[in-house]
Amino acid sequence: MKEYDTYIFDLDGTLLSTLEDLAKSTNYALHKNGMAEHSLEDIRMFVGNGVKKLMQRAIPHGENNPKFEQTYADFRQHYLKHNLDTTRPYDGIPALLTELKQRGKHLAIVSNKFYTATKNLACHFFSDTIDVAIGERETIKKKPAPDTVLEALKELGVSRKGAVYIGDSDVDIMTAKNCNLPCISVLWGFRDKDFLLKHGATTFVSNPKDILY
Repeated sequence: MKEYDTYIFDLDGTLLSTLEDLAKSTNYALHKNGMAEHSLEDIRMFVGNGVKKLMQRAIPHGENNPKFEQTYADFRQHYLKHNLDTTRPYDGIPALLTELKQRGKHLAIVSNKFYTATKNLACHFFSDTIDVAIGERETIKKKPAPDTVLEALKELGVSRKGAVYIGDSDVDIMTAKNCNLPCISVLWGFRDKDFLLKHGATTFVSNPKDILY
């Protein structure tokens, strides 16, 4: 694997296994508002475009549902309290980040998860290795727009030259393309290889250590 100067990571499905906590908060909000719950595999296919899109997919009729805003608010409130219940880094991720940091690489997270949760999770799990964490907020366009990645590069004080984007979804592939960055697609996340191939993925890793060598 080519060595880069800057590594921009997606969060959910790339660095952190977050699916169970996302599913529990989704189903909590749905149940509280009298809606049918979803299976874990349903939720797996709903995630990847930010939590608002997750709720648009999970709630019958999406934003056209009169209970959408309340259900979405209930999800956010529950998730901020419970996003560490089962969430953990994927095996090999802490060692990968530590090695990259020791090699003097610049590291950042760019996520469509809302800003507070992104910051909290980055601080909790990766405070010793991740320099910058950018989450979703109203003042900046979310992925696949390039804005959050460009902001991360600016905060790191580096250019796109020598940078790579790493993620697990079609949104990540499009984000890298829109930033004119190479993309590494991980195979331990929310989408399988066939799905990623159909959406233009060209470079794959099946283990975090493969990013190093």
